[in-house]
Amino acid sequence: MAEIVRLLSSYNTAVVLLAATLLGAAGAVAGTFALLHKRSLVSDAIGHAALPGIAGGFLVALAFGFDGRNLAILLSGAALSGALATVMISWIASQTRLSEDTAIATALAVFFGLGAVLLSVVQSLQVSGQAGLDSFLLGTTAAISAREAGIIAVMALLVALVGLGLFKEFRLLTFDAAFAGAMGYPVRALDLGLMALLLLVVALGLKTVGLILIVAIVILPPAAARFWTDRLGAMTALAALFGAAAGAVGAGASAVLDDLPTGGAIVMTAGALLLISLIAAPRRGLVAQGLVAARFRLARRRDGRAATGQGMGERELRP
Repeated sequence: MAEIVRLLSSYNTAVVLLAATLLGAAGAVAGTFALLHKRSLVSDAIGHAALPGIAGGFLVALAFGFDGRNLAILLSGAALSGALATVMISWIASQTRLSEDTAIATALAVFFGLGAVLLSVVQSLQVSGQAGLDSFLLGTTAAISAREAGIIAVMALLVALVGLGLFKEFRLLTFDAAFAGAMGYPVRALDLGLMALLLLVVALGLKTVGLILIVAIVILPPAAARFWTDRLGAMTALAALFGAAAGAVGAGASAVLDDLPTGGAIVMTAGALLLISLIAAPRRGLVAQGLVAARFRLARRRDGRAATGQGMGERELRP
């Protein structure tokens, strides 16, 4: 126990835990609107599309004489490729006869395949630093410095603040985009802004959750919060709380257990919160619904018995 406390109280671990906590909250805030706006899988496509940006950023950094493992360059590359994937999805869905889910699957497959090719090229180079690029697939906190964790924390806090600052606009966009447009709100710009927030969350979460599992931190906390409330404000707050808890617990467990991947730990924590919500939520949980169904069946039986008894009495009074 003393060793665990020592590990968690060290400066570098504390900063990483703060970054993971804020990232979980920020991802949940953006994910709440994405979930209700039926854009959940877009974040998955953006996450997979980040792989060629990471590998490409490494190659570009080497070409210009920089350190290939520079986090700013790698995240910029991931953000650029994610943005290209978003544009590709939007163009296919609007300019062709293909549906949006087909466009998402196309972008995911194409960009992830390109990333796999570029990553194999990087691995074949006789340079130092390329060995740890695969950590972006599942995430790892061990390779994050305190400075990098601080950058992630600040940017995650900015994403959360922007999402909360545009709460009214995103609410209109989510529930009635046509009404928002009639009221003069820039619907297209707001939709792109929401995609930009998801893109930032994906880029920031590559080192902690990993590009394969980043969709979980965006979707699982809002999905868990949806079981507890019908109000958007309360759902957003609960989702942020669940996301922060998943980030903190998962990153802390990964820091204590050497062989536990950070992304997997965070996702399992978020999944546990969703399972608890699914079972124990007061109105929509399985336990509550089971009790309601049992009370309804009991009431029907009582009503049936009362009706049967009344009918027998009437027959007995007849001559």
